[in-house]
Formats: sequence, C-alpha cells, structure tokens
Amino acid sequence: MSRIFAPILAIVAAIIGFNAFYTVGEAQQVILTQFGKPVGEPVTEAGLKLKMPFIQSVNRIDKRVLEWDGPSADMPTKDKLYITVDMFARWQIKDPMAYFLRLRDERSAMSRLDDILGGEARNAIAKNELIEIVRTTKDRVPVRDATLADADGVGSMPIIRKGRGLIEQEIFKKAAEKLSAFGIELLDIRLKRINYNFAVESKIYERMISERLQIAEKFRSEGHGEAARIRGNMTRDLSRIESEAYRLVEEVRGEGDAKATAIYASAYNQGPEATKFYEFTRSMDAYKSIITPDSTLVLSTDSDLFKFLKGAGR
Repeated sequence: MSRIFAPILAIVAAIIGFNAFYTVGEAQQVILTQFGKPVGEPVTEAGLKLKMPFIQSVNRIDKRVLEWDGPSADMPTKDKLYITVDMFARWQIKDPMAYFLRLRDERSAMSRLDDILGGEARNAIAKNELIEIVRTTKDRVPVRDATLADADGVGSMPIIRKGRGLIEQEIFKKAAEKLSAFGIELLDIRLKRINYNFAVESKIYERMISERLQIAEKFRSEGHGEAARIRGNMTRDLSRIESEAYRLVEEVRGEGDAKATAIYASAYNQGPEATKFYEFTRSMDAYKSIITPDSTLVLSTDSDLFKFLKGAGR
C-alpha cells in the first residue's frame, strides 16, 4: 500500500508546492486575492514568493511606464473653430492596491484615461483660442512679412498669453489629480497633432483669402496714391516750365522790340527828311491795317492821317 500511495503523495505534494510558490518579475508587482478579495500588502520586490495554495490567487500588475495614445477627437475652441486633436500620454501604476480595487486591469485603466484626459483636454481647448493652442510658447515671436510692416491690423498676429506648453501643463495638472485616486501617476501629456476640422477648412481658407485681398487692396491704394502724387508733380512742373518759357519768350520779344525801336529811331532821326520818310512809311503801314475794301473813314481835313491822302493827287 505504501508503494501505491507514495507516488500519489509525491504528486499531490508537487501540485501543492507548485501552487504555493510564484515568481515576481522585475517589471511586475503582485496583489494576492483570497476568494476575490485582496489580502496583505502588494508585493513589489522581484523574486520567488510564497502564498496559500489553491486559496490565494496571483494578480500581476505592470510596473513599467505605460503608453496612452488617445483617439483623435473634434473639439471646439474659444473662437468657435472646431479642430481635431490627437494626444498621447505616459503613465505608471504607483499604488497597485488602489489600482486593483478600482480598475482591476489595464483595459479598464485605458478606458478611464480616455475619459479623464479627453475631458480635461476638451475643457482646456474650449477656454482658449486657436492661436494659443497652435503656438508653442507665448515668448516665441512669429515671423512676419516685412512688406506688411505698415499695414494696420492686416496679417498681424494676436498677443499670445499662454501657448500650447502652458495649456498642456493645465491639462496635466488637473488630470493627474483625478488619476491619483486610481493609483495612477501621470508622467507626461502632449498634444501630438492639431488639424482643422473638415467642416471649417473652407472658412479658414476664406479668411486667408480675405486677408490676402486686404493686403492687395492696400498695395493697390498706395499705388494709386503714388500715381496721383506723380501726376500732380508732373502737372505742377509742366506749368512751371511753361510759365518760365512764356516769361523768357516775352523777355526776348520785348528785347527784340526794344532793339528794333532803337534801330528805327537811329535810322529815322538822322535828319528832317528821314523823319518825314519814317512818318510816311508808318502811315502807309497804318493804312494797310485800317483801310479795307469794306472800310468807311470819316476824317477831318486837318487830321494827321488825312494829310497823306490829301496830297496823294500831287
């Protein structure tokens, strides 16, 4: 009989020993449960451990830094623009007992991370305008086209009060407080990608086109103003040149008349006969101007003009 029971006892002892010992890896921590309820403190040190066989169960919990890559979600900004936000985070289980009691497994933890991180991100984005979320920090100076230096409000960037870095810190702080109740330590969170929602892309493009049109209109109005200034200067300079030329012409004409008069005077003042000949020629010239085929003259007999007509018969 002893030979029959000895192997059976050995097998039973092996089974009991196999169920009494368990190992804890370097990246693991263990919660022992008895009839579904935790017993004792969490086992966080690696090595071979002992438990009550068949009664106690081993629940292994990861001790490494874990990744959360949230699904893309549409969120409204403060300036009523819908954007698609994609985030990621890093987390670690620091209180395995609280984690086990409230979440049990990693699947439940991921679901809770989706709720908390997604909700806090939605609240933070709804409180800030799009430019605050796009810009990395408030101290970064945006590059601006030098041709728009004098443009009033066209193409200018609004003042950045926070920037994406501070918004991420706000999300991290509020989410970390809520996750600590589940035994989870939130290590980091980042906004991985920000895209315009398809429904508002056309509005964004329209606004960009409107700004470009404003800039073009500004340049066009400046061009019209410069053209008007050039035309005005041209008209002023032309009037000045014409006036100066007319003055010079009159001066030259006056000088010519004066010289001609001086020549006539010196020619016809050389003697009485020259004077009489001058009076005669000047009167003849006057006749040409005054007397026409349709002219009728009424002159007295002692008129200076009539004296040459009176003696024309002789």
